[in-house]
Amino acid sequence: MKPKKSSRSLSRRDALKLTAVGLGSAALGGAGGALAAEVAQPFGAEFPQLDSLATGEWWAKGAAGGPRNQNARPQARASQPPPMDVPRKDVVAFAIYTHQNDVLKMTAQLYPLKPDESREARLEVKGEDEKWKEIAKAPVLYPGWSAHFRMEKWDATKSVPYRVRHGKDAAYEGLVRRDPTDKDEIVVANMSCNSSRTTGLRPEIIENLKLQDPDLLFFAGDQTYRHTEHTAGWIEFGLQFRDIMKDRPTICIPDDHDVGHPNLWGENGKLSTLKGNADGGYMYPVEYVNQVQRQQSWNLPDPVDPTPVERGITVYYTRLTVGGVDFAILEDRKFKSGPAGKIPQMGPRPDHINDPAYDPKTIDLPGLQLLGERQEKFLREWAQDWTGSEMKAVLSQTAFCGAVHMHGKRDDRLLADLDCNGWPQTPRNRALEEIRRAWAVHLCGDQHLAVTVKNGIDDFGDGPYAFTSPALVNTIYGRWWHPLDEQPGPNPVPGSPLPWTGDFKDGLGNRISMMAYANPPDIVDEKQRADGYGLVRFQKSKRKIVFECWPRFSDAKLGDKAQFPGWPITVDMDQNDGRKLQGYLPELVFEDVKDPVVQVIAEASGEVLYTVRTQGNRFQPRVYAPGKYTVKVGVYKPDKQSLAGLEAKEQGAAGTRAIRLF
Repeated sequence: MKPKKSSRSLSRRDALKLTAVGLGSAALGGAGGALAAEVAQPFGAEFPQLDSLATGEWWAKGAAGGPRNQNARPQARASQPPPMDVPRKDVVAFAIYTHQNDVLKMTAQLYPLKPDESREARLEVKGEDEKWKEIAKAPVLYPGWSAHFRMEKWDATKSVPYRVRHGKDAAYEGLVRRDPTDKDEIVVANMSCNSSRTTGLRPEIIENLKLQDPDLLFFAGDQTYRHTEHTAGWIEFGLQFRDIMKDRPTICIPDDHDVGHPNLWGENGKLSTLKGNADGGYMYPVEYVNQVQRQQSWNLPDPVDPTPVERGITVYYTRLTVGGVDFAILEDRKFKSGPAGKIPQMGPRPDHINDPAYDPKTIDLPGLQLLGERQEKFLREWAQDWTGSEMKAVLSQTAFCGAVHMHGKRDDRLLADLDCNGWPQTPRNRALEEIRRAWAVHLCGDQHLAVTVKNGIDDFGDGPYAFTSPALVNTIYGRWWHPLDEQPGPNPVPGSPLPWTGDFKDGLGNRISMMAYANPPDIVDEKQRADGYGLVRFQKSKRKIVFECWPRFSDAKLGDKAQFPGWPITVDMDQNDGRKLQGYLPELVFEDVKDPVVQVIAEASGEVLYTVRTQGNRFQPRVYAPGKYTVKVGVYKPDKQSLAGLEAKEQGAAGTRAIRLF
C-alpha cells in the first residue's frame, strides 16, 4: 500500500484512530514529528498516567513520570525502569522479527525521540559483498516510538545481517536467520512472566539460551508489569532479552499485565468498568491497548482475520512455521467471557471459588466464550492445512486447566480460578478437541508454576500434552501444586522424583494428568522461587516432543541434571490424541508420494477425528469407535482423494489399500 500524505492539520483523534486499526505506519507519514511535539497526553486528559515516561516533555520527567527526585527511597529507585534519555547513538533499543511465506516483518523499538529529531527509521542489510544497503524506511510512530518494516519477496533460505538506523549515528544490528528446514530438531524457548520488580539484565538466562541456541523464542505474556508505562517497561524487557532476540524469530503475545490489568477477560473488546475487571473487557483506552499490541505483536505474520473486535481493538492471532513446525498463535483473553454478573460469587472475588460444595457444572453456562468462534474456526482450518509442516503446536497465554492449588502464599488454597483457561469448561473442551485433531502440543505461560500435564476431555489422558513455563522472574505471586490429601493420583508417573503426579481433577472438574511440577521451596529467596524457562524440542524424524524445564540460575553446561526434578519429559506426537483404540482402517500404501496428509472422518457424526502428516509411504489409520469412516488424503491438505465406507476392524483384519495421488 502506498503511503498517504499527511498534513499538520491531522487531528489527534484521527491519527490515533488510524493507529488503532493498524494503519499508523502507512497513514501517519511525516506527521509523527508534529504529533510528538504537540500531543502531551495522547490518551486524553482522563489518563495522564498512561505512558507518561515516553510522552509530552518526557526528557524533563523522572522515572515516576514527574520531576526528577534524587531523594526517593532506595527501594523505589531500585524498581524504577531504565532512563528514557540515552545517548542518541543508542536510541534504537532493539528489534524483533518473524518471516513467513516470503514476508519479513520487523518491529524496531526506539527510545523516545526529542522534538528536533527525525521521525524516521531505516532498515539496512549486508549483502554478499559485505556492504550495507538500505532496503526500507518507516515512520517512528507516536505514542509508542516503534517503527515497522514489512519486506515482501524475502528469501528465507539465507541468513542475512541487518541493522536498524536512526539519524546519523544510531544503529542496532542483528541477524535474520534462515528458515532451518533442514534441521531435524527444532528448539523453542518457552517463557513468560518477567517481573519488573527485579530490574537490570538477565545474564544467567541469556547465557544458557545462547548455549542452547533455540530456533524460536516464544514469550507468552507479561513481558512487563509496568502496567501504565508500557513503552518504558517494553524497552526494559527489550534490553534484558535483546542479545538473544536480535538474531532469531521472536513471538511476543501480550497478556493482562502488559495492557495494565490485574486479570483480563477481553469479552470481544467491550469496556470494563468493574474494579478487578471481572465484568469483562478492557479498562484502558483503545489507543493504549492497540499500542501495546502493536509494539509487541506487529512483527508476527499477518492475522488470519484482521477484523478488529469491539471499539476498534486490533487482533493478532495467526500462524508461523519455523523449520517445518507449524505454530498456531492464539489470543486467550481477547474473546473470553468475564465471570462477574454471569455466575454467583462463591469466593472473595468474582473469579475465585472457595466453596467446596459448589457444582462445577453450574458455572459452565451456555453462550460463554473462551477462544471465541473466530479462533475456533481458525484452529479447525489450521489443523487441516499441513503446508510446509511436519509437526504442529499451539501457543497461547495460559493453560486449559487449573493446575495449581496454592495461590500467592504457601497456605492460601484456592479451589477454582476463573482466570485460567479451564473455564468455561465447554469451550475449553472444544479448544482441546481442535488441538487434538492436529496431534499438536500446547505451550503457554502465565501460571508462574511450571507444569507438564496431559489434558483430559472425556477421559483422563485423551487430550493433548501441555507445557506451562515457569515465571522468568517471579517476585510477587507464588503458586504451588499441593493436593489436599498429599497423595499421588491414579496412574502416577513411574519413577518420578515428585510425590504428586498422576490423574486429578482441577477445581473446575477438568481432567488432568500431572506429569511434573516445579514448586518454589521459598518464594522470598531469589534462588528458590522456581523461576526459569522452558525448552521444547520437536524431533521431526522421530515425531517426538521433549519438554525441558530450566531453573533461572541453572548451568546448562551441566546437562539434564541441572533441570527441575521431573524433567526432561519425552512424548510421542501421536499420543496428543489419547483416545482408546477401538479398531483400525485398511493400511494405506502410497505408490507415488511420501509423507502424505491423511484425514479420518466418522461418517455417522461427520466429525473429523484427526488430520496428520504421515511418515513414509505406509499408514494405517486408527479409530476410537466401531462404525464406518471416510479417509481423505493429499499432499498439503486432504484434498486429493477420498475413500468412503471404510469399516473399523481388528488391525490384522483391516487389509490394505493402494493409493496413487497423481
